[in-house]
Amino acid sequence: MKFGMTHKKSKAEEFELEPKGGWARFFMGTFMGMAPLPRFLLVALLVLQLVILAFVRGLPVSVPWLSQCPPGVTVDVDGNTVVMKSDGVTKNVSTEVSRVVEDNFSSEISVVAENVSSKISVVAKNVSTEISVDAKNASCELGLVYVYSLPDVFNSDLIKNCSSLSPWHSFCPAVVNSGLGPLITSPMLPAEQQGAWYKTDQFTGEIIFHKKILEHPCVTNRPELAKAFYVPFYAGLAVGKYLWSEYSAEDRDRHGKMVIEWLQGQEYWKRNWGWDHFLMMGRITWDFRRSKDEDWGSGFLYMPGMKNVTRLLIERNPWDEKEMGVPYPTAFHPRSEEDVVNLQNYLKGVKRSKLFAFAGGSRKTIPNDFRGILLDQCGDYSGCSYLNCSGLRCSNDSMAVVRLFLDSTFCLQPRGDSFTRRSIFDCLIMGSIPVFFWHRSAYLQYKWHLPSDPSSYSVFISKHDVRNGTRVEEVLKAIPAEKVQRLRETVISLIPGFVYTAPGHRLESMKDAVDIAVDGMLNRIRSLGLNSQGDV
Repeated sequence: MKFGMTHKKSKAEEFELEPKGGWARFFMGTFMGMAPLPRFLLVALLVLQLVILAFVRGLPVSVPWLSQCPPGVTVDVDGNTVVMKSDGVTKNVSTEVSRVVEDNFSSEISVVAENVSSKISVVAKNVSTEISVDAKNASCELGLVYVYSLPDVFNSDLIKNCSSLSPWHSFCPAVVNSGLGPLITSPMLPAEQQGAWYKTDQFTGEIIFHKKILEHPCVTNRPELAKAFYVPFYAGLAVGKYLWSEYSAEDRDRHGKMVIEWLQGQEYWKRNWGWDHFLMMGRITWDFRRSKDEDWGSGFLYMPGMKNVTRLLIERNPWDEKEMGVPYPTAFHPRSEEDVVNLQNYLKGVKRSKLFAFAGGSRKTIPNDFRGILLDQCGDYSGCSYLNCSGLRCSNDSMAVVRLFLDSTFCLQPRGDSFTRRSIFDCLIMGSIPVFFWHRSAYLQYKWHLPSDPSSYSVFISKHDVRNGTRVEEVLKAIPAEKVQRLRETVISLIPGFVYTAPGHRLESMKDAVDIAVDGMLNRIRSLGLNSQGDV
């Protein structure tokens, strides 16, 4: 009907709504309020309801609003909601969703529990890893080091192609045992020293350093925690095969350019643009400093990407503050502190029959060759021993060098093909006192590994004095016996810092060459004021 108007029933509507009598009249009267229900019927209906209620409650059917309630709990039914009241607390349960909740709640709890368990397991695993890393590096006050996992072309592939790394012979024997070379067994070694000596090539340091730094207690696999980043690029092996043959500058520079391009794409390179990165290069610095295409070596150190990187080399450029000298690898690679202590004790008791010794070869093609002068003096004095190292004699017989220096109080260390020589460290690990003629041979090279006072472990004789007639034996014989003893004791005490411990082993309370280099690099980063945000 329309608003404000009355509605008049049609005949049909009146007919449909009007009760006709009997049961129809009874029900219509009862529910439509058209006639009162007789009293006896009300009583009968009440009795029937009680009977039905008693019957239904006796059935094994769970009906919430018919169940017995605990004392103090009342239940009101309002439409589709059961209202349970107990001690002032009201709970509303939707009867329409009760079955759905009952069916699904268990499975949802199971899924949630499974997910929670999985997440707890993952979290626990991560926490365990972090605790392990933190515990491992608990004493690393200077910071942590991250070692890049470079593409194989920059390291392991070079080792696989070892037969082509040298133009004269296969380099494969030199790279076995993680760069230590073949194991040496010799009757001249004390029984407890057997197994700690190897025929190590002087140019495998970058392989050994890589293996050892991976075992360092301050190495982390989380770059975000690292203060320093090590780049295990075997730069010396990469360029070595190209140095003596007619290869182009492009050939000699290829690996260097590739590794710089790779590094510049790394997130943590960009943090400090290489200032916190370092690498060990197994050759002398001059093999990587080609300024013109027709010159010797590669131009790796002159490439723009290398200008901020710290380089560890067996011979550094003393005027490049980003380069630090590290010891040449020697034949001695201890497996434990016991190996070191045994050697030190053995050297302290050795009786040396010669005043000084010299291992090397003359350079007859060089006018007034300084080595030739020393060889002449050695030949004129019975207290000198000489080992001719022309060709590969010394590198092929490590024990010959050991015997030479083991029997000598002093060892002469003139410059070699460059300012440094492996012979310096062969001499030191035998407890022989080095005699230098150039400051650049050691004093300006190995600042991390040698004492700041050169006179505490060595003797210096000016090359100019020798050329002008000074006799080496006269200078050495004039040194008081007490000073010689102090020098020898200092040299022997420094041996741990000159050696590269065999991979898989560590010196627990001593620091070897790698430990000292890592500490030196982390101290360098601290002195530069670098931080994780890349601010200098």
